[in-house]
Amino acid sequence: MATIDAPKEVSFQQDAEVLRKACNGWGTDEKAIISVLGHRDAAQRKQIRLAYEDLYQEDLIKRLESELSGDFERAMYRWILDPADRDAVLANVATKKLSPDHHVIVEIACTRSPEELLAIRRAYQARYKRSLEEDVAAHTKGDTRMLLVALVTAFRYDGEEINTRVANSEAKILYEAVENKKFNHEEVIRILTTRSKMQLMATFNRYRDDHGTSITKLLQGDSGDEFLLVLRTAVRCLNDPKKYFEKVLRNSIRRMGTDEDALTRVIVTRAEKDLKDIKELYHKRNSVPLDQAVAKDTSGDYKALLLTLLGKED
Repeated sequence: MATIDAPKEVSFQQDAEVLRKACNGWGTDEKAIISVLGHRDAAQRKQIRLAYEDLYQEDLIKRLESELSGDFERAMYRWILDPADRDAVLANVATKKLSPDHHVIVEIACTRSPEELLAIRRAYQARYKRSLEEDVAAHTKGDTRMLLVALVTAFRYDGEEINTRVANSEAKILYEAVENKKFNHEEVIRILTTRSKMQLMATFNRYRDDHGTSITKLLQGDSGDEFLLVLRTAVRCLNDPKKYFEKVLRNSIRRMGTDEDALTRVIVTRAEKDLKDIKELYHKRNSVPLDQAVAKDTSGDYKALLLTLLGKED
């Protein structure tokens, strides 16, 4: 369930006027910006951007970029974008790093629906004049490239139907690959990049039932093995995305110094989807509410925006 509190009836023109006023004069009224955009869903934010441009012949996103700064600006920029465009930006930033964030690519490819992933690829091409798979391939190599390109180009069946016989046989294939440490086996890549998420969950459950442990526990391996890390992240994202996101949040806060990129990414991308469920899981696993942990590790307008998206005002 979503955490943001968006009213059903909104005057987009009035919202645009409030934002214009917040950006004019001496100093920026960050609280007013959060009070509007922090309580609008993706469709409403898009209409506000259109109304703002129609009224003032100015791009709202560019105006906010010039008015805001730091972690708050980055979080607001990602929040105000259309979801597909936002994921395209996240993917592009991840591929361009000197040490590419493969986990971000996996996260986008494996936790979005087939239609969402298709929209992301279209948004990426429109924004960067290159395909997502082209850039992923250009910044990776070997088995990692093979797996990542296959994941970002996948268009899985998205229904509830599963084939028990296939789950049984493919659980055996995965077990043999893990036992023999042939993680890069073409059958492993085929299974993970073509099967529906429901089918994969059935396969992973069969694996656990047959062998008394989850496949992810047996994919720990050498932390320096890039392919194995990507493979394990893919399995975790496909099998239980809420559990995966809870761990990303936990790690982002527990480190010596907060990982603002990871913290922002999860809250911004899940606030309209399942962040309420992720919050509950976080509380259960860490014995502290997520909003309390976020409030302790962040400050200022950045903190206020994150708490608003978490459904708790500062």
